[in-house]
Amino acid sequence: MAYFTHTVNPIGAFDEKEYGNPFEYSINDDPFSWCEDWPHKIWVGDVVNGNGYRYGLVKKTVAYVCVDEDEFGLPVVEKWNIKRHREYAV
Repeated sequence: MAYFTHTVNPIGAFDEKEYGNPFEYSINDDPFSWCEDWPHKIWVGDVVNGNGYRYGLVKKTVAYVCVDEDEFGLPVVEKWNIKRHREYAV
């Protein structure tokens, strides 16, 4: 995945530690019930889910990113180590 340049209402950014790719994230404002546990949208360059972001949770040094769903419709989550976490002034 690569940095997505059209982030909608970004609230912060971070670099993924292993490859150094930068990402921005915003508040998850989608009304779907299954994504309520994921407070952020992490904007990515691939458009797998049709909209350029993945649901996730960004913390200080890690990000939990929903990268897929299993056969039961539950999210498959990857843990990314991150660096240079910046929160934007809103």
